[in-house]
Amino acid sequence: MENLPNCPQCKCEYVYHDGSILICPECGFEFQAEDVQEKVYKDANGNVLVDGDTVIVIQDLKVKGASSSIKKGTKVKNIKLIEPEDGVHDISCKVPGFGSMYLKTSIVKKS
Repeated sequence: MENLPNCPQCKCEYVYHDGSILICPECGFEFQAEDVQEKVYKDANGNVLVDGDTVIVIQDLKVKGASSSIKKGTKVKNIKLIEPEDGVHDISCKVPGFGSMYLKTSIVKKS
């Protein structure tokens, strides 16, 4: 089975070939495979991040509704890189002692 990219417009995963172009059955968008570029996620030091990496928080972070903050040096394992819904936070992870939350790539470094 060929690994085709998701539709760049509606993110549908059921894209199919029609000759030399790709077509999305949900929104009808037609595009070339070369038009789709994978986003590269980089940490504060410029290292490329991938799903499953372990990162370290590089500054203290205040958490709304919590009595304490995430301390500098906190190790976060098994991150998941996401397309930011709010345009800012692009890491989904579980921070020890705080639970599930979103972080920015600019405040972590790869360990």
